[in-house]
Amino acid sequence: MSESENIKNVRDDEIDLLDLFKRMGKGLGKMFRTLGRWLLISIVFLLRNWLPLLASVIIGVGVSYLLKFTSASFYTSDMVLRTNAIQAGDMIPYINRLHIYCKEKNQAALSEAVSLNNDQIKNIIDINAYWIIDKNADGTPDMVDFRESHDVYDTINIRMNDRLNVRVKIIQPQELHNLRDGLLMYIDKDSLFQQRNRVRLRQINEMVARLDYDILQLDSLQKIKYFEETKRLNQTGNSPILLMQEQKTQLVYSDIHGLFERKQNLDSELSLYNDLATILSDFSIPAQRQNGGMYYGKVVIPSVFVLTLIILIILHNRKKLKDIFEKY
Repeated sequence: MSESENIKNVRDDEIDLLDLFKRMGKGLGKMFRTLGRWLLISIVFLLRNWLPLLASVIIGVGVSYLLKFTSASFYTSDMVLRTNAIQAGDMIPYINRLHIYCKEKNQAALSEAVSLNNDQIKNIIDINAYWIIDKNADGTPDMVDFRESHDVYDTINIRMNDRLNVRVKIIQPQELHNLRDGLLMYIDKDSLFQQRNRVRLRQINEMVARLDYDILQLDSLQKIKYFEETKRLNQTGNSPILLMQEQKTQLVYSDIHGLFERKQNLDSELSLYNDLATILSDFSIPAQRQNGGMYYGKVVIPSVFVLTLIILIILHNRKKLKDIFEKY
């Protein structure tokens, strides 16, 4: 291939690229002009119909407050539990059986599960358990996954396996304390959970006994070494070898302190967390009802506004819609 042909091919490629960029520019320009045109039409349409749209918002607010005053009040409250013998991954599905009972309105099963009478059960709307999320995996609880949208493959923000959040919806918040006791009784009813907790407590007691024995042995060893080295020191004087041995004897103190700290942690586990679950944050009686005006307004106001907007668009284009209907 001659040099002139190569130059011609290069120029043709450059022309093709320029043509491609020009077409892309024209396409983008056309798209932005179309979007701008539709945006302008939408703004003009909204300004021309501001009165019915404003009326729809007012109607939505009125309907929201009407629902507020005509609907029975209910309240929500949260309790944080520490799971001692089992992981939260096993406890959450177990508690969420109660959510299924509430959803199916199976009051008999719910009453038997939480050991409450029928009048108390009628006040319970829902019970649900949620994961607590630890952001950056630093061991500190940061948020509750109420939307159940956490990615299980996320290794930075992780689910905490030693605690969970229980949220209840209830009509009479004064019954929260009875419901709390019923939930703890429900957890204690599971025989497998109880067996695993007994195994855990037995193992802790065995470990405490072993630590007591090891601490006693190290303490005896320390006294023997100290007595022997002091005796040698008095007989031979301060030789470098004896000073090194004395330093080695001092290292026993750190071993004893380490074992003693482990024993204290296990003693705390036995004293504070000897049950299947421990309440870290109890239910609190809420000051305001959950289903206030904003509760309904978040759904009603946008719904009425969108419905009004659709009706206005249909009325504005009724001739075009009629022609399309007659054509097809």
